[in-house]
Amino acid sequence: MLKFTNYNIVFQEIPDEVTLAVNLSNCPNRCKGCHSPYLREDTGRLLDDDSLMEIVNEYDGAITCVCFMGGDADPEEVERLSVLIRKRSRGALKTGWYSGKNCFPDCCSPLNFNYIKLGPYIEELGGLDSPTTNQRFYHVVNGEMIEEKANQKWGTKKGG
Repeated sequence: MLKFTNYNIVFQEIPDEVTLAVNLSNCPNRCKGCHSPYLREDTGRLLDDDSLMEIVNEYDGAITCVCFMGGDADPEEVERLSVLIRKRSRGALKTGWYSGKNCFPDCCSPLNFNYIKLGPYIEELGGLDSPTTNQRFYHVVNGEMIEEKANQKWGTKKGG
């Protein structure tokens, strides 16, 4: 079960996409310096098929991607919702997942996403905009996870 606290239209999280970023609560990672520490709490509204599609439909035609920000407490549900979006949009919408885990979960397939960010935020190393970051961003192309280099496409952003 996933819960979301809020969502925003963003232009920086997924390069070259107008992204609906859905902030998921109950994050188990507890990264020091996280830009959204409120997401550690088990709070918010249930994110199910109906609530997700209501949000997506609100921005129909204005977004090109839906990105799940978190969800490490229930990766299989994140994947299921990604599949739902791609199926209901007939492939018109791309999907992404920002996970604080170092590795993609064995219980899921990266083929069910277009973009994946892996790695906890480590304050000393910085986020995706830092050349020293430990975080990795992948574009899934033809079944392969292709890594985008840090600081290549991101502006300046702290934490996350």
